[in-house]
Amino acid sequence: MPNHTVILEFVLLGIPHTAGLQNILFAVFLSFYLVTLLGNLLILTAIICDARLHTPMYWFLCNLSVVDLGFSSISTPKLLANLWAGSRTIPWGGCMCQVFFYHFLGSTECLLYTVMAYDRYAAICHPLRYTVIMNRRVCALLAAGTWFTSSFHATILTSLTFTLPYCGSNVVDYFLCDIFPVVKLACADTYIIEMVSFTNIGVVPMVCFGLILMSYVRIAISVLRMRSAESRRKAASTCMSHLTVVCFFFGPCALLYTQPSLSDILATPIQIFCNVVTPMLNPTVYTLRNKEVQAAFRKLRGG
Repeated sequence: MPNHTVILEFVLLGIPHTAGLQNILFAVFLSFYLVTLLGNLLILTAIICDARLHTPMYWFLCNLSVVDLGFSSISTPKLLANLWAGSRTIPWGGCMCQVFFYHFLGSTECLLYTVMAYDRYAAICHPLRYTVIMNRRVCALLAAGTWFTSSFHATILTSLTFTLPYCGSNVVDYFLCDIFPVVKLACADTYIIEMVSFTNIGVVPMVCFGLILMSYVRIAISVLRMRSAESRRKAASTCMSHLTVVCFFFGPCALLYTQPSLSDILATPIQIFCNVVTPMLNPTVYTLRNKEVQAAFRKLRGG
């Protein structure tokens, strides 16, 4: 029998084709990370402290801010350590945590966007029954359901990934531990995990996107039937922020997971956009287009 060495840690090669740019990238990613933390913490604080924002829409926005805080922290601190100090090694448990939380929080975000679309559908298409449809119990169950479903989804993918034997190279040709870069190192048949991953990662976003699309088709029909131009403007305004962040999320995901053969030159920037930029843009989008959130911020400042 061949003498294999059991892998106890992995080496992350980092972002390809960036030799000599480490200091610049460190400053850029650190700035993005700090803005992400500040923006999402401000939104959480504003919503919690302002009773006028204790509504279903802002309840789900609070959940989204928590997701963005966690999602940006999965890979960014390790990436910053790699860029600043050349710290490339990550223990087995750390790699497993990255895979789990990446798919746990990614799936949660996907499901939250779907629930938020349903909330907008209920508010615009059934305004008289909205408080009954989206009561506190329903909102709590919908939010809890997204977190529980996503944890189950991530547990399956992580378990399948790390029950494979790893006994050869421990060098991950990427800047974080994700399923496909890691399973390339397995010294066993990876067909099952690859098929399950493609199915799960593909089906969940496709179903969510389909439900979001159905919600907005119904919303569009209801808006067009409104007689008042002011009512149409208000309805469109409440949906624009959500539509913007949905595009930020599903656009890169569609490219990344429907085209697994993308070259590193294209795949890595898309992944970085999802991990680093999108969590920063979400609070910006909701702040810039939302007068209620802006008023809550002024209240926090004592204005």
